[in-house]
Amino acid sequence: MDVTGVRYDKLLVTTLIMVLLNGCQNGLNQENDKVELHVLTAASLTDALKQIEKDFEEAHPEIEVILNFASSGTLQRQIEQGAPADIFISASEKEFNRLNKKDLLHADYTKNILSNQMVLVTNKANKSNIQNPEDLKKDQVKRISIGTPVSVPAGKYAKETLESMELWERVEDKIVYAKDVRQVLSYIETGNVDVGFVYASDAKTSSKVTIHNSIDSDLHSPIIYPAGVLKNTQHPDEAKMFYEYLQHQQSKDTFKEFGFKPID
Repeated sequence: MDVTGVRYDKLLVTTLIMVLLNGCQNGLNQENDKVELHVLTAASLTDALKQIEKDFEEAHPEIEVILNFASSGTLQRQIEQGAPADIFISASEKEFNRLNKKDLLHADYTKNILSNQMVLVTNKANKSNIQNPEDLKKDQVKRISIGTPVSVPAGKYAKETLESMELWERVEDKIVYAKDVRQVLSYIETGNVDVGFVYASDAKTSSKVTIHNSIDSDLHSPIIYPAGVLKNTQHPDEAKMFYEYLQHQQSKDTFKEFGFKPID
């Protein structure tokens, strides 16, 4: 038996295994070397931001965008409590300005990037003759959904609309509150409420709802979506890249496709 040959074969196999293991480890290291960018964004931006995330990661494979969707008020509190956050996109200036006052946002990298519109919608199967907010007083309307005004900008705009029209006290007992505007849309789609206030961009994503009325913008605060880089970001260069990408023409086209109005 050729002992030398056996030892050589064992050495060769061992070397090959080590090479393969090193190759796998290098692959893992390359994957783990991706910069994780945490983007906290209003729930109404879900569909548009998922597409923008995909486009951005294709252009920048070294960066992984982690999206966190919730109501703007919830996200504001998460940021204040130290949640991982590199970029914040709010559906209201109020929550954004609160973070600004606490000096949590980078002054040179904040901008109003979008606007939107409130609409009154029902499930397509709902045959109620609801044409405008005045009809919400009718006895046939039992349940009206809006986002919780204190934390959901869409809910705040809906309440302001009803107050401006002197309807709030007349319909308050019919209100079903939701944790964010997407939950309002879900309540309408499933028929759990008769009618609800959502953004035009949300209504556009659903084949199950009918828009009955576009709310006059004079009836509520301006609907503005500000975006900004957090001061304590661990990845300032990458955060600025994504912030600027939100204003890129491709992103603007995506926002338009999903019913938003980019602000130049």
